[in-house]
Amino acid sequence: MSITVNLPDGSKHDLDTGATGLELARNISTRLANAALAMRADGTLMDLKAPLTNGASILIITDKDPESLELIRHSTAHLLAQAVRRLFPDAKFGVGPAIEDGFYYDFLVEKFFTPDDLAEIEAEMKVIAAENFPVIREELPRDEALARFKSMGETLKAELVSEIPDDEAITVYKQGDFYDLCRGPHVHETGKLKAFKLLSAAAAYWRGDEKNASMCRIYGTAFNTQKELDEHLKRLEEAKARDHRKLGKELGLFSFHTEAPASPFFHPRGAVVYNELVKFMREHYFAEGYREVITPQVFDVSVWKTSGHYDNFRESMFFTDVEDRPFALKPMNCPGHCLIYGTERHSYRELPIRMADFGRLHRYERSGVSHGLTRVRTFCQDDGHIFCAPEQMKEEMAKMLRFVQNVYDVFGFKEVRVALATRPKKRLGSDEIWDHSEKVLAEALNEAGFEFHINPGEGAFYGPKVEFQILDALRRPWQLGTLQVDYSMPERFGLIYVKPDNTEATPVMLHRAILGSLERFMGILIEHCGGAFPTWLAPVQVIILPITDRVHDYAHEIKNRACALGLRCELDLKNEKVNAKIRGAQLQKIPYMLVIGDREAADKTVSVRHRSVGDQGVKPFEIFFEELLSEIKKRL
Repeated sequence: MSITVNLPDGSKHDLDTGATGLELARNISTRLANAALAMRADGTLMDLKAPLTNGASILIITDKDPESLELIRHSTAHLLAQAVRRLFPDAKFGVGPAIEDGFYYDFLVEKFFTPDDLAEIEAEMKVIAAENFPVIREELPRDEALARFKSMGETLKAELVSEIPDDEAITVYKQGDFYDLCRGPHVHETGKLKAFKLLSAAAAYWRGDEKNASMCRIYGTAFNTQKELDEHLKRLEEAKARDHRKLGKELGLFSFHTEAPASPFFHPRGAVVYNELVKFMREHYFAEGYREVITPQVFDVSVWKTSGHYDNFRESMFFTDVEDRPFALKPMNCPGHCLIYGTERHSYRELPIRMADFGRLHRYERSGVSHGLTRVRTFCQDDGHIFCAPEQMKEEMAKMLRFVQNVYDVFGFKEVRVALATRPKKRLGSDEIWDHSEKVLAEALNEAGFEFHINPGEGAFYGPKVEFQILDALRRPWQLGTLQVDYSMPERFGLIYVKPDNTEATPVMLHRAILGSLERFMGILIEHCGGAFPTWLAPVQVIILPITDRVHDYAHEIKNRACALGLRCELDLKNEKVNAKIRGAQLQKIPYMLVIGDREAADKTVSVRHRSVGDQGVKPFEIFFEELLSEIKKRL
């Protein structure tokens, strides 16, 4: 008996019944067999040792294929778990998925792993990889799987087994004497895992619930080659140097305090950057036809029930009682904008109505996931809502898409990835409305020339959304702006406009943000530029460095002139040598340093230094200020 499978080049290949993907790879070439990691059978990623079926279309996956990285990382997570089993037999096992740029595995241990432990575990992983155990997939009946994990003392694994639906296969993967519950697929032998590194250990709650046990999570990464791993580790070192939490402290931008968990305190220099971002967006709002509004921080809970947030978002909200009435801090501005819109009767001639709001928002981020400025409990968005007629949607979307690109260009984010997030399981509105909303968003993106991919099920509960993701200087992706379609909230708030035939209709509401959370954007921007903000955004744009006390009066004259021109200028009068002052200014990443001595004072000039270019020569200070103002005006 034989079977025939189809190959990507259109050819067919005959094999014995029961042949696997690995046998197919060996039949094609030794080179392919050595490189093979998994296969796609009729589009489904599968283990290489899975038996082939007659007529299937087969693609052998090697390290040249994009999906190989996730496969390698998931398999390396199992390698990590096996090494922990050997070295720390009392550890209990949680889950170990592949994640972006790596993997992790959660362990229940009495004492958390130390850096020395990680080094020992990594060394053992290399031993196991070299032993080149075959990786074998087994399907088990539920009772047998439960009994096996309970006998091993793996109560967390048994808990997971008990929750697997009856119609879903229960699979385990075995390598040597190590078993793990997993759907797979995996590489077919541990020797395929050659380039990996354990990075850190941190606390994590079992299943992400702070009511559950605290586990030790080991993070690691893996690549197909050592060269790729070395390049990644080099980028990680650069990322550490750019960490916005580290730079925020060094540059005096912000701090965090236990008295207000996950809530940033912006210091004077940080407040400058923050306010400049708001000022920048306000200038664009005026040009784009937005009108700014201010809405309250606290609303009666009835508002959130009307908007749908109470049913769909309350786990992330803060609640309080005032005079025996339940209230909530606002996590979003949209209901407030609906209330403003509803205070007047609107004609179709007034649409679209574009509202902008920099109101403070509050969302309950659990302490385990808060992270510097990028995950906080109190923040502000460059938030906006557009109320328009359905036939105006596409034009408004097109304007928004141009707006987004123009803003990101200013900050040097040249590469923007776009995704269309479609309907989630838990949602408001009819399928017809979702069909139309998703269609119009897709058409707007296509007509604007944006390439995009679909994120199925990732839309907001009230409508589909476009997600804008930028790549920073280290080519790390960050999601910033969103554009969301909402038919439900205007209807729930009873909003109307009068059409040309004097009948009433409900407007469509477009939710949009470009920078997103200003706190988060500021954290991303700090890491993107390494704390060296562009001159227009720098907390201190120029610092004056006198060489001698004799020129202090001249130094004050220059500073006063700079401040009169609206420049952010400081004067360093410390009793230090000028080289020490220059080093201090460099560490503070101040764009321009003006060194002045007796000659500069006599000639009414300044010796100009730039933080990255160095010495730029001597200039009359008025000429320098003209050039600096021109640079700032161009937002450089």
